[in-house]
Amino acid sequence: MSAMLSWQVGRVRITRIVELDLPVPATAVIPDATPEALRKMPWLYPHFVSAGDSTLRLSVHALLVEAPGLRLVVDTCIGNDRPREITGGELLSTPFLEHLSEAGWPRESVDAVLCTHLHVDHVGWNTMLENGRWVPTFPRARYLIGRHEYEFMAALDDEEQQTMLGDSIKPIIDAGLIELVEMDHIVSPEIRLTPSAGHTPGHVSVLIESEGQRAVITGDIAHHPAQLAYLDWSFGDLDKAAGISTRARLFREWADQPILVIGTHFAAPTAGHIHRDGAAFRFST
Repeated sequence: MSAMLSWQVGRVRITRIVELDLPVPATAVIPDATPEALRKMPWLYPHFVSAGDSTLRLSVHALLVEAPGLRLVVDTCIGNDRPREITGGELLSTPFLEHLSEAGWPRESVDAVLCTHLHVDHVGWNTMLENGRWVPTFPRARYLIGRHEYEFMAALDDEEQQTMLGDSIKPIIDAGLIELVEMDHIVSPEIRLTPSAGHTPGHVSVLIESEGQRAVITGDIAHHPAQLAYLDWSFGDLDKAAGISTRARLFREWADQPILVIGTHFAAPTAGHIHRDGAAFRFST
């Protein structure tokens, strides 16, 4: 199991639960991420790029956000028992729920679930297979899903996306647990959403503020810290121009500020700070 990392932001505690470590050949996902280009960013090593080659180190993890009166799970990974393209069609069988319990978060204790967007690696543990049926994993939770994101994905002519809606979203709708929210929804006094479209049209990031301390959970505005230095490096953005614009806007807003930036796919140590670096940015941990 990857290390269980956690961070304290005022009265809010954020804990990382890893489902998968995901090494990816750099140029397979970002054609311009050649070994030469990556080596121009020495700050990527050793945490985010494997030494000696150009393999990007990524992670698929959920973030548990414990705020006063609220236990919120942000993004629910891929989930067991479903063949997905990201897993090469294999069915996962991970101890994700056991790791939640080890963190002191049995699934019945969760008050809310938030999906930053509706891709298969962010919604999987919304549900679990029980006696051949998909049922909500978190039976007491309200599931916060962006209205704009849901409407877009529901109309998308894509077989895997429609399969995902069937096994990871429809069961929570049928159970009456879904809450369609706007892109600037206030979750609690310490937690609110901010629009960050580009990767998907309804993508949101999560802002956390407590006792004068601040943090953000990025979602997929950037899958890898190299995208801070190269804002035009797109990693599956549906709208590439909007993705570049969102990265430029939010990284500028967060740079050189005491804001803890927690990357939804960043390998350990996962969280750090953004600094201006010439025309773009770098990440320090």
